[in-house]
Amino acid sequence: QVQLVESGGGLVQPGGSLRLSCAASGTIFSISAMGWYRQAPGKQRELVATVSSGDSTNYGDSVKGRFTISRDYVKNTVTLEMNGLKPEDTAVYFCNLQMSGRAWTRDYWGQGTQVTVSS
Repeated sequence: QVQLVESGGGLVQPGGSLRLSCAASGTIFSISAMGWYRQAPGKQRELVATVSSGDSTNYGDSVKGRFTISRDYVKNTVTLEMNGLKPEDTAVYFCNLQMSGRAWTRDYWGQGTQVTVSS
């Protein structure tokens, strides 16, 4: 079993900053990527940012230049620094951990943390 525990969500004014953290525990091996996705009401879940085990990062177009993802390979944590927040960033943010092997891939999700950007 894998557990993902997220923290750091909340209410922030437009232009503000937040930091989201996610700690993974349990039976963890062959991590191929960790990252964040988000889902706003009435919308599909979308990519925010991921970082692979090769340290390659991938960002959603709407957050490029504003958000930064980082990963601690020893502690199995992933952090999302969010700057210049906009009302359209309001969503539930989900931590993701992906493990994979030669012929399999498995995704694990956190419970989600609410981010609200409003004045």
